[in-house]
Amino acid sequence: MQKNKTIQKDYSNSCKVYQLVFPVETGILIPEDDSVRLLSQIMEELDYTKLIMAYSSQGRNPVVEPEILFKVLIYAYMNDIYSSRKIELACKRDINFMWLLKGRQAPDHNTIARFRTERLIGIVDDLFNQLVNKLKDWGEIQFKNIFIDGTKIEANANKYTFVWKKTTDKFQAKLHEKIKKIIEEINTDFHKEYIISEPKAEVEYLQEILAFLKEIKEQQNIEFVNGKGKRKTKIQRVIESLSDFIERQKKYDDYNKIFDGRNSFSKTDKDATFMHMKEDHMRNSQLKPGYNMQIGVEGEYIVGLDISSERSDQLTFIPFLEKLSDNLIERFDNVIADAGYESEENYMYLEKNEQATFIKPQTYEITKKRSFKNIIGKRENMAYDEEKDEYTCHNNNKLKPIGKTIRKSKSGYESEITVYECEDCDQCQHKSKCTKAKGNKRMNVSKNFIKKRLKSLENITSSEGILLRTNRSIQVEGAFGVLKEDHGFRRFLTRGKENVKTEFTLLCFGYNINKFHNKIQQDRCGSLLHEIKVS
Repeated sequence: MQKNKTIQKDYSNSCKVYQLVFPVETGILIPEDDSVRLLSQIMEELDYTKLIMAYSSQGRNPVVEPEILFKVLIYAYMNDIYSSRKIELACKRDINFMWLLKGRQAPDHNTIARFRTERLIGIVDDLFNQLVNKLKDWGEIQFKNIFIDGTKIEANANKYTFVWKKTTDKFQAKLHEKIKKIIEEINTDFHKEYIISEPKAEVEYLQEILAFLKEIKEQQNIEFVNGKGKRKTKIQRVIESLSDFIERQKKYDDYNKIFDGRNSFSKTDKDATFMHMKEDHMRNSQLKPGYNMQIGVEGEYIVGLDISSERSDQLTFIPFLEKLSDNLIERFDNVIADAGYESEENYMYLEKNEQATFIKPQTYEITKKRSFKNIIGKRENMAYDEEKDEYTCHNNNKLKPIGKTIRKSKSGYESEITVYECEDCDQCQHKSKCTKAKGNKRMNVSKNFIKKRLKSLENITSSEGILLRTNRSIQVEGAFGVLKEDHGFRRFLTRGKENVKTEFTLLCFGYNINKFHNKIQQDRCGSLLHEIKVS
């Protein structure tokens, strides 16, 4: 049967009009002020030595040079294209992508995916830091004020694959009791003196006991049976039970290694922790696997980023600043952050590094309310005599220090706590409003923390502090708004902490190029702070 001419793979064979055409240079079709030209110009100035070293010197050359492929990837993130298949399609259809490729063959999605998850691991940080240092050379940042904030972004993990620390501990405790019981049987039946350690059994020790039982099985030529109507010997039941216990103990040991201080993780992305997300469509405070993303902004540019599996912003503060100091050429003079970052440890870290503190106290908003003044049990509402080191309560009784204790935080930081106790609360008519204690009211106070908090409060309420706090809301929260709302980045495509970090770094890289392009076009270059408008 003869095929119809229209049913062919090469559609050009059906064309009735034949005209000789020459390939058009794609550059003439791109506007002179297009952001892709700025991207290409900036990328040409970066040092790709580390990226090139990620490729083997042996074998065939890559289809697309790594420098060009990195340009393509950044431009894709600048334009909200994150899928490797969609990036491949853009390279075949979009003029700007074709121009970046400089006539090279469009990379397939596998090449793009491998480049993102293998070649760029541990290298994209260096390229991002080079961009930040160039922004300094161009006068776009000054390493003076850094605005810090964090947000939760959902991981590419299944929602119902969670493993909880408390549940694991509970089941491990039950397993431990079963192991102890079966070891007691073994000691009785075989006249042994095996001892199980607390709080959990060691797998290696259990395997030694199992090897002893298997040796007895071989010596007595005992055949294991299975199936309906078959009666298992006692040693078979013991060996099978102990083997099952060992496998379960191994599983719990693996879980505890993965937890590493966390309270949960996902089986499909073990680095992800279950957290409350702002995107709560069901309004039931559902926990989702995600990462806590931290960024630092100056002059509207993201100058530093970090990824954490820790839910609390407070514990991400020092690791984030440590990473900044390792990667950048200078430290920032002023650190501006929200109340979620306040702690004595963080205050002391900034003081040690001679950085000015502009952290909003956690009690800042509530203390401005009139109702707060009526809470007579609060330390802030009691008069303090610094010379005598005592507080005076609402009933004019004295709270005097009775001792000191050490409080240890989750990070291991130790702070000195002074314990104050009231002289006599028995006859006080305000006791029910002041304390729930059966005896006298006690109050734990960290003097060092209060001192640092007052200094930070003084800083944020100054004219400079008001300007910086206003800019923190505009710049760093505005950056997250652009990334999550304008760019629609609400869920990672890759799995694992390193891959997620690479993905977010590419997003921030593209954000900075777009921001630089917009500031150039709006004649706002060199503008680092938004002035407060006085009505």
